[in-house]
Amino acid sequence: MRIFRHYSELPEDARGCAVALGNFDGVHIGHRAVIAESGRVAKALGARHAVMTFEPHPRSFFRPDQPPYRLTPFRIKAHQIAALGVDDLYNIHFDETFSRRSAKDFVSTVLVAGLGARHVVTGYDYVFGHNRGGDAALMAVMAERHGFGYTRVGPVEASPGEPYSSTRIRDHLMAGRPERAAALLGRPWEIEGRIEHGEHIGRALGFPTANIPLGEYLRPAIGIYAVRAGIDEGEATIWRDGVANLGRRPTFGGTDIMLEVHLFDFEGDIYGRHLRVRLLSFIRPEKKFDDIGRLRAQIAEDCAMARRLLAAADTERPVAAADAINP
Repeated sequence: MRIFRHYSELPEDARGCAVALGNFDGVHIGHRAVIAESGRVAKALGARHAVMTFEPHPRSFFRPDQPPYRLTPFRIKAHQIAALGVDDLYNIHFDETFSRRSAKDFVSTVLVAGLGARHVVTGYDYVFGHNRGGDAALMAVMAERHGFGYTRVGPVEASPGEPYSSTRIRDHLMAGRPERAAALLGRPWEIEGRIEHGEHIGRALGFPTANIPLGEYLRPAIGIYAVRAGIDEGEATIWRDGVANLGRRPTFGGTDIMLEVHLFDFEGDIYGRHLRVRLLSFIRPEKKFDDIGRLRAQIAEDCAMARRLLAAADTERPVAAADAINP
């Protein structure tokens, strides 16, 4: 998949596409329906299949003081979109100048003059342009005026009356319900980052960890999780079971939120490498211990619980911590 960070002066073979528009944070099942429709149209037209998205996310631009909330930072989002068979990704820089572009100007300048789009696909609730002045109705009018096709994809529902939604996925993660978030995403939610050196507290306790800062990722519920972690080995990703603490380490006076992952039955130096961590089940909230011995015993219990949860997950039956205690 080619990535373009502009919409003007494109090579000729990058014009005339069928393009899906959206922020696509999470690339969840509803997003995939929109992207799949643009792919179907592209194939019918003999055109390139494209997606247009925006960085930084407009919400980050308009509300810079809000807590991090991204489900998929750009690198992860690009991987997910590429996996859907998209030919070209237009990643447009969203800034003050772009935010003031009217809805009609967005269509005429970006989609028509820039991309030469032959067909545009959006979700049912897509809005665009200054002050969110454009919607599906306006896009249909502009499509007829400029001579390109337009498809509005209706809501894809997880259950009757409940469409797939990035907001619902965030709510589930912040409430410690990663299984329900995964059902909406169509895959487990994961955090990816470069492993950093920590204070080696886990190693001293007998449970060495790989530490990853959260950066712009959403902050899920603080606590202990059963996880699977992927380590790149050449072109392959090797997945290993583990347990993770996502929190501030109150026993040791920590303040910053960090993801600390203990991989089961693994020895090796992976500092500086990228790690993908899938949060599969929430085990318990983080808490402060007054005694290191009690903390060590609790970590051992957490590891045992994580192994049971992961074994249950392998049967493809959604399982909560309570189910693993009382099967």
